Amino acid sequence: MTIDIRIFRDRLPEAIAGLAREARQEGHLHIARLVDEWSAGETRFSRDGETLLGAFAGETLVGVGGVTVEPAMPEALRMRRFYVCPGMRGRGVGRMLALTLLNHARPFCRCVTVHVENDGATKFWESLEFRPRDQNGYTHVLDLRG
Repeated sequence: MTIDIRIFRDRLPEAIAGLAREARQEGHLHIARLVDEWSAGETRFSRDGETLLGAFAGETLVGVGGVTVEPAMPEALRMRRFYVCPGMRGRGVGRMLALTLLNHARPFCRCVTVHVENDGATKFWESLEFRPRDQNGYTHVLDLRG
């Protein structure tokens, strides 16, 4: 299986609606918020250092994630709207997406934060060397320079 990571610049793909639906079925509303905020022009991942990526298996969107400026911490970016569809978990898609985002972030910041809400996500982010630090709306931090 080949995974292709693509940048979303001017518009979200129509397939994001299906990803939002899958996430909602699991009780996660953050992908629907991504769509709403993008449509309203509130969050477009367009400031310096920000980006939004999609992971595709062929032409099927199977994951999404981005980084935005972290308002609570100078010289930091925040991992946001990260989601991999259930059928693709455990196949390295999330790791590939996260590592691509972290490589993108390195020239722009000293660290990356993430807000983790469940044990599975905690294990995933900690496997990528994020360390617990519960403050200012995030739960984990990865120091990119140390």
